[in-house]
Amino acid sequence: MSARTRRRSRAAVLGAGLSTAVLLSACGGGESASAEGDGVVEVWAHSGQAAEAEALEALVAEYNDSQEDVSVELTLIPEADYTSTVQATAAEDLPDVMEMDAPTMASFVYDRKLVPLDDVVSQETLDNRIEGVRESGTYRDQTYAVGMFDVGLGLWGNQQLLDAAGVEAPATAEEAWTAEEFEQNLQKLAEVSPSGNAIDLGEANGFAAEWGTFTTTPVLWSNGGTLLRDGSAEGVLNSAENVEALEEWASWKEHTDPNTSGTAFPDGDIALTWTGNWMYPTFSEALGEDLVLMPLPDLGNGTKAGHGSWQWGVTPAAGGDEAAAGAFLDFLHSDESIARMVEANAAVPGTTSALEGSELYGEGGPLELFATNLASACSSEDVTQECIAVARPITPGYPTVTSSYGSALAAIWGGADPQAELDTAARAIDADFEDNNGYQDE
Repeated sequence: MSARTRRRSRAAVLGAGLSTAVLLSACGGGESASAEGDGVVEVWAHSGQAAEAEALEALVAEYNDSQEDVSVELTLIPEADYTSTVQATAAEDLPDVMEMDAPTMASFVYDRKLVPLDDVVSQETLDNRIEGVRESGTYRDQTYAVGMFDVGLGLWGNQQLLDAAGVEAPATAEEAWTAEEFEQNLQKLAEVSPSGNAIDLGEANGFAAEWGTFTTTPVLWSNGGTLLRDGSAEGVLNSAENVEALEEWASWKEHTDPNTSGTAFPDGDIALTWTGNWMYPTFSEALGEDLVLMPLPDLGNGTKAGHGSWQWGVTPAAGGDEAAAGAFLDFLHSDESIARMVEANAAVPGTTSALEGSELYGEGGPLELFATNLASACSSEDVTQECIAVARPITPGYPTVTSSYGSALAAIWGGADPQAELDTAARAIDADFEDNNGYQDE
């Protein structure tokens, strides 16, 4: 298939599911880049936060202006449609470079939509990754994705309301509230919060969606459980540790604000919110010095936090253009480019050198806790007491894992029995793995 034909096919796939009004650059026109890096490198990325999208557009323009050999053509796809668009597109119809949410990487490798990056990007780019980015971009000992940034999950508090309730905020992982302390503090904080509720757990985002998996797996890991082990969910997802953890999680509903307006915490109506670093600009503007960042509660196996964000990979469609694609990714992963991006989205810088120089995440910065967490990243199949940041399962079967678990979460939050729901989810996951030969390479 020629480059020009391939681009027409891509445009047809996008046009079938997306309005052309949301595509910020066309897929067609031009010749494919040569092995020497001449021509066009096509790029797909998600369109999430406006500031983040604008930063990426500016970086693409800067790269195009910096040299004459390669022209990068960027297509932004709405975040809600992004993953399904990639899934629906044949490998040969993909762009040369594409972004992906970290947990989807292994499924795209299995579908042969990504190529290993170890000989595509520079060794400097590979060596400079922070541990969290390295962990979530590696599958079967090969690098398939590199990330400009990572994310952190934490407990944010309003110091005025904490003081009013006589509750002391923990500052480090070692000081994290125990489950008992967390329950007691929810009760105290509900009494002083204007809404009568203590915390926002992100219920409005939908626990059946990826939000549920991302924000509740730390509860499982902290209680000694996990989602999957050795490609099996039976006896793992529906373990006694997970049942106990989700019974605990569901009990917090009594003091949880549904926050349908999305402004309960910054407006001062509740004392706590369980969310990520990306909310820092909004929270800090609203609360100023009253904003406090704390570790998530410790249910016995140490405080835990999810991580893994949007990353970049190269597709087989790049063909002989991998050198040009790699050069663009090296540019995106320079400290200068990362600084531009994290200024826009308040994410954790994805390289060790950029992280060290960060005013937000460096030593003494207001978000240093997130960087500390990511320094001890580990696999979800090997969660130790000392490990804090844990990646969701890196498996081609992840879409089934998260959808089945998410369905269970939504039911449990609605009052269903945790054991029964997790049993059902475990059976669905194992059936999918069996149907797909354990997602082993053919």
